[in-house]
Amino acid sequence: MFGFELGGEWIGTIRIVPLGYQLTLTETLLPHAGADAPPTGPGDWEVGRLVLAPAYRSDVEALRHCLRIALEYACGATRVDHLFATCTHVLGRLYRRFGFAVFARDVVLPGTDKSYTLIRGGSNAVAMGLSSRTSPAVTQ
Repeated sequence: MFGFELGGEWIGTIRIVPLGYQLTLTETLLPHAGADAPPTGPGDWEVGRLVLAPAYRSDVEALRHCLRIALEYACGATRVDHLFATCTHVLGRLYRRFGFAVFARDVVLPGTDKSYTLIRGGSNAVAMGLSSRTSPAVTQ
């Protein structure tokens, strides 16, 4: 879990969880994602629970910066091969800008009427997608 601070104000959080322990929504949904779902392995992580303060939610550059520093920290601390995430269809399109690719749409969470888009990106591709622009000075 990471927290993001700007000018003494906490503006957001994000969680990165290793796959392989059945702790994540991604792992719950993967068996229902179809034949195109990629396998997971050591070094694969779910990134999720990204929450930004209301003033920053529509700021794509703030989002980019927060994701970038979280990924840099994670890669410096452990092996990160791929990042997986679950999101809405609209957010799946946004995350493509950051190096993720949609691999399943409208995946229903068993026992609910909720459906998700599943995305995945190699850590190098995501890092390149996140570093393509300048960002505000947000620290972790």
